[in-house]
Amino acid sequence: MKALLKFPQSIFGVAVITALILMVPLVAMQFTNEVNWSFSDFIIMGILLFSTGLAYVLITRFSSSLINRAAFASAIGSTFLLIWVNLAVGLIGGGPNPANLMYIGVVMVVLIGTYLSRFTFKGMERTMFTAASSVVLVGIIQLLLGMQHYPGASVGEIIGVNSFFAMLYSVSGLLFRYVTVKGDSESK
Repeated sequence: MKALLKFPQSIFGVAVITALILMVPLVAMQFTNEVNWSFSDFIIMGILLFSTGLAYVLITRFSSSLINRAAFASAIGSTFLLIWVNLAVGLIGGGPNPANLMYIGVVMVVLIGTYLSRFTFKGMERTMFTAASSVVLVGIIQLLLGMQHYPGASVGEIIGVNSFFAMLYSVSGLLFRYVTVKGDSESK
């Protein structure tokens, strides 16, 4: 049973789970025209899924605490979702839109902040709150530049999407804060 629980924690497990997830659209394409993925869609999604899973496995491999794992899963999952939704449909307007390129800045905040924090919980807390602030900043810039007038965009959409991602990153920051405070109180 213990080996079964460790399976997703291996690189091979991540590869198998990635393949199984990619089977869903592949099978769906056989039964409906609603799902129409190209070969490059499968490659991009495979890279995104595998790198996300691999990052989680490598970062949490020595962590035995569930809350530590949840904090990193929340941070990695929020960034995965931001990239995935942006690639799939775009966050602003319908279809490809240059305004969606602003979210690359949010991903860069997460990557650079994670690197500079050296995966410390206090540093990751700051990184997640900075990422949440950068999402809010992106939303403000979008409204100031009048991007709500783009086809398929609205004020409600811009506020809603950016609030959602700011909330995800804030929850990640709060989880890291909890781990930091819990660790400080246990060491006293």
